[in-house]
This record gives sequence, structure tokens and C-alpha cells, in this order.
Amino acid sequence: MIDEFAKGNLHGRLRRDREALLWKLDGLSAYDARRPLTVTGSNLLGLVKHVATVEARYFGEVFGRPSPEPLPRWQDHDGSDQWAAEDETREQIIGFCRRTWEHSDATIDELPLDAPGHVPWWPDPHSHTNLFAVMVHVLGETNRHTGHADILREGIDGRTGLRAEHEQPIDEEARAAYCARIERAARTAAQVKA
Repeated sequence: MIDEFAKGNLHGRLRRDREALLWKLDGLSAYDARRPLTVTGSNLLGLVKHVATVEARYFGEVFGRPSPEPLPRWQDHDGSDQWAAEDETREQIIGFCRRTWEHSDATIDELPLDAPGHVPWWPDPHSHTNLFAVMVHVLGETNRHTGHADILREGIDGRTGLRAEHEQPIDEEARAAYCARIERAARTAAQVKA
């Protein structure tokens, strides 16, 4: 009973956070979805592609259920899963993402939480794991990158939030006053004069 509750809860949160990550692309131009927004090149469409690739590996290879999507060998990782090439469309990447979710969901639905898996890129003895540990790991990865996407999107146009139905109109005046208050507190704490 507790296993099914835990599995359902983790799976539900994973589904929620996947959608939140995709929502961060909503309404963006092709350029804004793919342009590098940090000094390391982080970008929104790349985050979506990366998270889908991670999920494809963990809920595929780890449990002997390879993804139907073509993936380079994990040993050959070169960072190309973190950005969209010129010939890759947003629709292609989102399609890859959704097909990966279907495959992952089937793995999660069909296996018990204690189903054994092997993560060859984890050091021993941790490489021998189970579905529960992988679900927790992938949920953490998804949350981490969705948080990155939150910050990147806020930097583009100020949009924030977890889901579209909870989004509030942007009150620029209130935001400016709030940030000014935080700036004053930081300067006072550091004893720096403006």
C-alpha cells in the first residue's frame, strides 16, 4: 500500500514539474527560446531537451528498456543535449520530450518500486539501484532544471510561476519597490553606502 502511494506521489510530482518546464517556453520567440542566457550557455529549449534526454536514459537504459528515441551513447556525451541545433525545431524537441514521457511513464507504471536497475555512469556500489531511487533522482533533476528555467524566463520577460493557471499579471511598480527594499537591506547589512 505504501509503495503504491509513494510511487503515485512521485510520479504525480514528476508529471507536474515536466509540464512546468515546458510552460516556460510558452509565447517565446524562436530566438528567446534558444539563445544563451548565462555565461555557460544555459537556454530554455536546451533545458527541455536535456531533461528529456536524462529521463530517456534513466527510465530506459537503466531498466533494460531502451528509449525508442535515438540517443548517443552516454559515454559519448558532448553537451549537445543542452542546446538546440539550427536544424532542430521547437516542435521536434517538444515531440521528443513528450514521447520520452510516454516511454518513462510506461516504465514507471509497469515496474514495482523495488525493480532493480543499473546506472553504469554512477560509481559502484551505487550503480546498482532500483526504480524508487531513480524516480527520486529524476524528480530532483527535473526540479533543478525547472528552477533554472524559472530564473531564465524571468530574465527574458519577467514571467514567473509554476503553472499557467496560477500566473498573475506583472505589477512592475510593486516589483521595483520590492527589489529596492531588498537592495536597501543588502546595503545596510554590508554597510555599503549607495
